[in-house]
Amino acid sequence: MATIDEINSMEPAPQRQESPAGDEGPDGAGRASLWCWLALALVIVCAAIIRSRLAAVPLERDEGEYAYIAQQMLKGVPPYISAYSMKLPGIYAVYALILAVFGQTDVAIHLGLTIVNAATIFVVFLLAKRLFGGLAGVAAACAYAVMSLPRPVLGLSANAEHFVILPALVGILLIHGVADSRRYGRLLTAGLLMGLAFVIKQHGIFFAVFGAIYLLYCDLRHRPIQRKICIISQIVFAVGVIVPFAVTCLLFLQAGVFEKFWFWTFAYAHKYATTIPLSFAAGIFAQHFTPVVVSAVLIWLFVLPGLLMVLFRSCMRLHAPFTLGFLVFSFLSVCPGFYFRQHYFILLLPVAAVLAGVGFVGFNNLLVGRGSGFQQALVTVLAGMAIVGFSLFQQRLCLFQLTPADVSRFWYGGNPFPESPRVAEFIRANCAATDTVAVIGSEPQIYFYSGRRAATHYIYMYPLVETHDYAATMQKEMIAEIESAKPELMVFVNVSTSWLTKPGSEQLILEWFDSYSPKFYDLVGIVDIFPTGRTVYRWNEQVAGYIPRSNCWLTVYKRKH
Repeated sequence: MATIDEINSMEPAPQRQESPAGDEGPDGAGRASLWCWLALALVIVCAAIIRSRLAAVPLERDEGEYAYIAQQMLKGVPPYISAYSMKLPGIYAVYALILAVFGQTDVAIHLGLTIVNAATIFVVFLLAKRLFGGLAGVAAACAYAVMSLPRPVLGLSANAEHFVILPALVGILLIHGVADSRRYGRLLTAGLLMGLAFVIKQHGIFFAVFGAIYLLYCDLRHRPIQRKICIISQIVFAVGVIVPFAVTCLLFLQAGVFEKFWFWTFAYAHKYATTIPLSFAAGIFAQHFTPVVVSAVLIWLFVLPGLLMVLFRSCMRLHAPFTLGFLVFSFLSVCPGFYFRQHYFILLLPVAAVLAGVGFVGFNNLLVGRGSGFQQALVTVLAGMAIVGFSLFQQRLCLFQLTPADVSRFWYGGNPFPESPRVAEFIRANCAATDTVAVIGSEPQIYFYSGRRAATHYIYMYPLVETHDYAATMQKEMIAEIESAKPELMVFVNVSTSWLTKPGSEQLILEWFDSYSPKFYDLVGIVDIFPTGRTVYRWNEQVAGYIPRSNCWLTVYKRKH
């Protein structure tokens, strides 16, 4: 399919626009292309520098889950044997690769995220450049780099969405490239990449559906319809999508845990995804999406004009079906369960960045004929720098001023993420590497930091206190596992967000802990987390007589011998 650059090249010379750099003549296109690649390199380097400064931000819960299960995988323990989770296992494989290459630290995990983010910026650039030209590509790359950083999308945390969107985007790029000229090897590769995105997290399936529908649209657009090509294309693409999941199922069948894998990733996940009524969806979306827009408001202001340009400008309308489909299915990928969690919006950012890039092209077009080519280029560059600069200025506190630990506290409040490495250090010092540990709370990062095996498959308390038919059975199973394992240390987490209990939540696990822990364990640690950012640690004999004064605290218990 023709790109905007190709369309422009077909127009009579007097109607052609000057390049953003003001280049004219036979070498202008080459110089403009070089300018685009240099600008892209600058964007990637700057984004990596910002992220590198904050690589030591303590892990949050989801990161802790992925890191712990990946750590166990590297020891030969498969997912759903080491811990239960409703996520598909691709994200654990990604984390295992990062830990194997860069080391088992939070810095290593965020280094892996930085590399993946840089690759995603690159692919966003390629996609926007192919569709709408070099300036759109650079603007889209800048937009994604900035929009994927702030607190409202939890951009500094290595959540699964970052790792879903990269293979999905490459697959989308390949789909667009083979839509009119069938290259079945590339089509199969596109399917494999989108299947991989799904195996990393279930939300990735929407990009695969988009790919299949866009292929079908391209086939039905031609007259006469070539049914054979249409059918073969769909089969090749579908095979690619299915293979990663089929291999995953076979691996868990071989490991003997397919039943657990299927229950958690489909049966329980379905329960989880059907809890919130549709009538609540709009309000929850508005509540969580508004801060996303506000965090980079000048960039988001270009998204709607960009969409209108795609719909109504004749030279861009050719790509309207692709762009609209990409937008619709990116939005749908954010919707499962109507939770609209902050990090879900990472999946919406690439298409938003592309549209913002188109909107910026529209701004640049307004400058045509207003001064020389150099003056136009200068205004374009200065405007772009001002937009990016203001967006970074909005985020200056976290990106440039606070320490990594303070960023964690600022983003996550009283959640015990900065305290987890210190608690894990105490655990390592007070039990052997072969001992097990139990965390009565949803803080799997403690298991990862300590390098100790969990005494239970339940590393989150959320499934146990939700109001569904499985809750009581899950609590009984967790209790039985802990009593059987006799962990050397137990950590109790008194933080509301580590439980999220609801009216009607099953209380058995709390009642059991209150009676079980005094019989078999001694209190050896108290971690008192104050809203001011100060944390009080009391270990061993220091705990005597100390009563937590805040609403967020942890207690550590050692088994009596």
